[in-house]
Amino acid sequence: MTYALWAAMGITTLIMTLGGVAKLTGYPMAHEVFAQLGLPGWFVYVIGVCELAGAAGLWFRRTSVLAAMGIAGIMIGAIYYHMSFPPLPAGIPALVVLLSAIFIVNRGGWGVEREVG
Repeated sequence: MTYALWAAMGITTLIMTLGGVAKLTGYPMAHEVFAQLGLPGWFVYVIGVCELAGAAGLWFRRTSVLAAMGIAGIMIGAIYYHMSFPPLPAGIPALVVLLSAIFIVNRGGWGVEREVG
């Protein structure tokens, strides 16, 4: 595994874990975001669990690519939110995680590293 793949997995895991914990512990700002989008309150917890599951799933050979794909889907939603509700620079972490997740999927995740070149 390349250092770039390790770095992408580490950054993605860190940001997703922090976001998932914030949602599951009832951090007010995390809940306000979902209310602004008109989503039900319980959906915050669903996304929090998915973020934590995705962060953990990156580190298992069989689930690495699927976890990165799920994380990418969540980040597309996060970027949509940040484009709809300024300030736009607040969406930079979501963009970084989306790009990292795409990189992880492209590299075949932790289990199967493809030759690039």
